[in-house]
Amino acid sequence: MKRTFPILAIVMLAAIALSACGSTNVVANPTPTQRTLSVTGTGTVNMTPDIAYINIGVHTEKPAATDAVTENNTQTQQVVDALKAAGVDVKDIQTTNFSIYPNTQFDPQTNQKIGTTYAVDNTVNVTVRKLDQLGTLLDASVKAGANSVNSIQFDVADKSKALKQARDLAVKDAQTQAQELSTTAGITLGTVQSISFFNNVPGPVMDAFGKGGGGGVAAAPVPIQSGQMTLTVTINMSYEIK
Repeated sequence: MKRTFPILAIVMLAAIALSACGSTNVVANPTPTQRTLSVTGTGTVNMTPDIAYINIGVHTEKPAATDAVTENNTQTQQVVDALKAAGVDVKDIQTTNFSIYPNTQFDPQTNQKIGTTYAVDNTVNVTVRKLDQLGTLLDASVKAGANSVNSIQFDVADKSKALKQARDLAVKDAQTQAQELSTTAGITLGTVQSISFFNNVPGPVMDAFGKGGGGGVAAAPVPIQSGQMTLTVTINMSYEIK
């Protein structure tokens, strides 16, 4: 018994020490949640187109493929020359399609083949930088032999100024909303915590223009309305609430 007592005492002291160590907890102060106010501002700018893209072509059809190609080449060159004479730069005239294909005719009663002709299409895409001359240019093209005119697209050559203006308006709109909301809610705004934006930049706007026959003389220039294009910027801003 005398030997057992010291051993028990040592064991009890060790257990007490371990228990004391195990009960020690370190509690970190939780980071307070940051309060923010988020707003969305919009800036819109209307732009007047200053450039246009248009497809002008020549379609010919002959019983012999060589005759169709020869006639098409002659008419197309006349159209290109007319475009140049109207003030279009060579770099603004680009061939986008040249095709030759057979066109077989059938008897509507018997559905029997009665002949084949060969069609040739040559189309150029023209960049028009003086919109006030677009109607006159179209007339000159038709007179020169163009009989396929379509896909007029209006655009703004440089949108950077309008884009900056729309961004400025969007930021001001977001700031105004933030101030109005903070005043109504009775809170004080701090610094801007985040900001992001989205540009809705319009591409070329198409205007319908049908096919017409070549060789005719128009009484007046073709009336063309370019209209307006709208550029919109959306700004998302987040403010700290003090």
